[in-house]
Amino acid sequence: MPVIVLEASDFTSPLFLVRTWEVLSGCITFSLVASLEPPNPLSDLHSTFRIFCMFVWCFFFTLTLLIHILSIIQFHSLIPVSWKNLTMTTAVLGALMGLSASVVFAWMVMDHGGRLTHTVAAAVASCITFLAYSSETYVLRTQAHEQRGYMGSNPGLLKILQLWGGCNMIPLVMEVVHSQGSASGLPSEVLSWQLWVSTALYGVCVLMSLVTVVVILGDLAGRCFLPFDKCLAAFSMIGVLLYMVATVICFTKILQLKELGNRAPTGVTELIIMETVVASITLLAYTVDLAFSIKLLCDRSHA
Repeated sequence: MPVIVLEASDFTSPLFLVRTWEVLSGCITFSLVASLEPPNPLSDLHSTFRIFCMFVWCFFFTLTLLIHILSIIQFHSLIPVSWKNLTMTTAVLGALMGLSASVVFAWMVMDHGGRLTHTVAAAVASCITFLAYSSETYVLRTQAHEQRGYMGSNPGLLKILQLWGGCNMIPLVMEVVHSQGSASGLPSEVLSWQLWVSTALYGVCVLMSLVTVVVILGDLAGRCFLPFDKCLAAFSMIGVLLYMVATVICFTKILQLKELGNRAPTGVTELIIMETVVASITLLAYTVDLAFSIKLLCDRSHA
């Protein structure tokens, strides 16, 4: 099959330019972080978050570069995935995860007084990368509905937001375990069953989000044994219930830490507050998505 390369005018299109911007800024970001010297204050502290940030930057750089190359040589039609859903998912999830990485990395720099040139430059480059993915999201959202695909609709964006919440919970829980294990003076009740119940709830929700995204990207909805719209409604209902429990547990942890007063470790308190914020946002996404699913089922039943 001959390779079809884009015309000259396509190289100046907004989509081509913004993807080039993403590749360049992403490469600069993880290169700056990788060049940090071992004695810097970020090398030993919050290692989980540092690995998380590096993974986000490297993963989306690789995925965006692959999409960029396939778009240039016009080979995307040979890939057994829904191209319009893949590009929209990458743009939106890249923007959300880039925002998380930018906030976390800037927090690590400010928390430990890091004022090295490379750390500040990396934080700025990460913010620029987030702006690049946000720009691609805007460009894709301005296209016609047929070109955006399901993931460009409101229910699709909510599912990406749910996946973002689950992905952020993984490093947060790992860092809470690490911080609580090394913190002195932390009561055993904060280290008890709450952490493991929350971990199980987040794991189930992440698995449901991944299954949903894979089915949509692979155009596998027609091969499901059950009606896919009913499966989505069931996933949303389960997500609402599980995140309600997780959010209650988060607020319970905050109250327990508040009772400790000055004896509460500062690092653990900040982590639990971040976990509560992310859990609340994800719960809101599941709730709105459930409303969309119920409305869709009602419309089809009356049709």
